[in-house]
Amino acid sequence: MATEQTLAPRPRRWFWPEDLIWIALFGLMAAVSPERNSPEMALLGAIALIQILEPRVPALGTRRGNLALIFLKMFLGFLLIYATGGLNSGFYLILLLPIVSAATSLGALATILTTLAASATYLALLLPIDWSRYIIEPYDMRRLGLRLVFLGVVGYVTHTLAEASREQARRHRTAAEQLAEANISLHAAEAAVRRSERLAALGQMAAGLAHELRNPLGTMRASAEMLVRTVAAENEVAREVAGFISSEVDRTNSLITRFLDFARPLKLRRASVEVHEIIDRAVAQLELHAPPYPVSVFKNYSPDVRPIQAEGELIERVVYNLLLNAAQASPAGGVVTVKTRPVDGSVEISVIDRGSGIEAGQLENIFNPFFTTKKDGVGLGLAIVQKIVDEHGGKIAVESEPARGSVFRLFLPC
Repeated sequence: MATEQTLAPRPRRWFWPEDLIWIALFGLMAAVSPERNSPEMALLGAIALIQILEPRVPALGTRRGNLALIFLKMFLGFLLIYATGGLNSGFYLILLLPIVSAATSLGALATILTTLAASATYLALLLPIDWSRYIIEPYDMRRLGLRLVFLGVVGYVTHTLAEASREQARRHRTAAEQLAEANISLHAAEAAVRRSERLAALGQMAAGLAHELRNPLGTMRASAEMLVRTVAAENEVAREVAGFISSEVDRTNSLITRFLDFARPLKLRRASVEVHEIIDRAVAQLELHAPPYPVSVFKNYSPDVRPIQAEGELIERVVYNLLLNAAQASPAGGVVTVKTRPVDGSVEISVIDRGSGIEAGQLENIFNPFFTTKKDGVGLGLAIVQKIVDEHGGKIAVESEPARGSVFRLFLPC
């Protein structure tokens, strides 16, 4: 179905410099016209008024408005030519106005149809002639034909120039859109560089801190174990405190291990792996945590997904982290969906939940290390996910809406 197009409106003003030109041109036509009767001057003034008011009325800037103006100009032009001598009228060139309007505001087909309609309008002046009293000499016939051809030439030239102008405008608009996209990509690249620099600095700090903490933690755990062996069995308080020390040391060691995983450069051992098998293993891992996170996992696998070259264990870890986050964000008894499909030479893995969602102001920070919205979170899970995905040459995107859920899209090259 064709849609009505609206031309770009001009700023509303009561007066334009072009108005003086139109007034001057139509005033000169009235001054040099051999016919100065009131009806003829009124028709000429009406056409001038239409030309001046055309850019001021928004409704006339639509396709239908343009067509209405074209036929109105053609009708008034016909009346003016008929009233000032018919075929011999010097105002026959007034029919160029609707042709030029069609060529500049409409397409090639509309320009051709308007030119044919203007030619037919001019030839309609032959109908009132009494052919029993008048004849048209061959010279007059050639002159009539020349006028009709002239209408066509002006229509074609105007349309060609207008189309070139429209094409240039389209190129400028396309260039502006490309520049806007390049600007967005540049900002994204700058943000990625800044994030990489932050990650490198934090990684170095985490690695140094982890190595410094490992030794005292080992001493603390050994001391706690020795305390348990040496303390009397009836001293429950001391044994309980020693147990607390051991458990907290283990928790701290686990945290240090995560720091080292984040800081340590990855050395990928790529192999051809089946994406769906990796997801199945990650789902099986999640089911081991079913009591704290009672959710159902729905699998929507595409049969067109091909194997990828990747380190399966790392990709499994990525999918598991995304599933775990989705389960933690979902209400009890909720559903987490895992969907796969091929996209432009890559495999898309989508993890979809209908949980609490993420605030818009937090979306830019969720992949930053040590940023977390969980009470007992460290903020390294998604940072490690981002690192693994980047090392595999993929990318990860997230869409989320508070109270409606989140969608994490993972793209891995085939």
